[in-house]
Amino acid sequence: METVRILIVDDSEETRSNIRQLLSFDDRIEVMGEAENGEEAILLAREARPDVVLMDINMPGLDGIRATEEITLEVPETVVIIMSVQGETEYVRKAMAAGARDFLCKPFNPEELVTTILNVYAAESKRREKISASGYQEEVRSKVITVFSTKGGVGKTTIASNLAVSIARTAKKRVALVDLDLQFGDIAIMLNVSVKNTISDLVKEFSQLDRNLMEEYLVTHFSGVKVLPAPVKPEYAEYITASHVERIINTLRESYHYIIVDSSANFHESVLTSLDMSDKILFISTLDLPTIKNIKAGLDVMDTLRYSQDKIHVVLNKASEQYGIKYKDFEGTLQKPIWSFIPEDSQTVVTSANKGFPFVMTRTETKVAKAIMDICGKLIRETEGDAQKKQYFRKLFG
Repeated sequence: METVRILIVDDSEETRSNIRQLLSFDDRIEVMGEAENGEEAILLAREARPDVVLMDINMPGLDGIRATEEITLEVPETVVIIMSVQGETEYVRKAMAAGARDFLCKPFNPEELVTTILNVYAAESKRREKISASGYQEEVRSKVITVFSTKGGVGKTTIASNLAVSIARTAKKRVALVDLDLQFGDIAIMLNVSVKNTISDLVKEFSQLDRNLMEEYLVTHFSGVKVLPAPVKPEYAEYITASHVERIINTLRESYHYIIVDSSANFHESVLTSLDMSDKILFISTLDLPTIKNIKAGLDVMDTLRYSQDKIHVVLNKASEQYGIKYKDFEGTLQKPIWSFIPEDSQTVVTSANKGFPFVMTRTETKVAKAIMDICGKLIRETEGDAQKKQYFRKLFG
């Protein structure tokens, strides 16, 4: 067995010295460095790329949980083992959610320490061998489309789920649908899929996340769309960070041509990450004053974030001028044109949701289904056109 290179991270010099001494008796393990805080640990991990990091939780400045999160994201080949005097379930759960592979409760004996390190390293080596043996897989030009609004109840989930199914059927491409409404997501109910694992379960194995592990957590809808459901309990949302969302989307990009994200109605960090990474944002609104006010405020935020105008498409759902607000007044207030209209059809939408069958498959003759299929066609033409432009300029300028 090759030597396992270890980085020890603890704010106590005495503790680091004791651990180094415990490991010095085993020639299968080499201590290649030490760090006394989270920031230093991240820098050393980036430069030296150790096989295993022994990480204390409670340290001044950047604590061990946040340092673990950064290291597992930036140096995925390095595995982290958390060390702490606090062995409560809550600490273990936070460590695993951050990407740690194991948890050692202080004080520990030499045999326990060495066994844990070697077992974790052996498991990681087997995983790498499996990936290597899987062989070459095709390069995928992926597009991320986030369905967003700053107001709840405007139909985001209905649009996202039917759009994903429509793209899968029309483009004949691989489509993933991510429920990023982390507290109250309804994609699984809308598509009537059986949920065994959710995004909150996936982040517990964050350090091992790759395209193979991702497939184990995706639920297959009969249309062919793969679904990553939201957590089953609202309180689980707090364990999912912007870093998790970024890596999940990047991992999906390796295998899926289209990634549709159904987001919550806010600008939390996880949602902002999805918006930043999106090729297109469908900003959903309805024709009522409270929603229009919130949509205008949301567009102002996006302008501050310097999102390009062609990235954001305003979609008017339940479109009708019969309630006193004209389309031109709506566009004048937002100073942005309506990109697409979806007519109101409560009977079709509610029946579809209750039965768990997308109306773009079961009620294709309705105006609401045709509107979603029209959006699908426009997005495919736009995203494919953008890809062709990028490819042309890459060739032109090398």
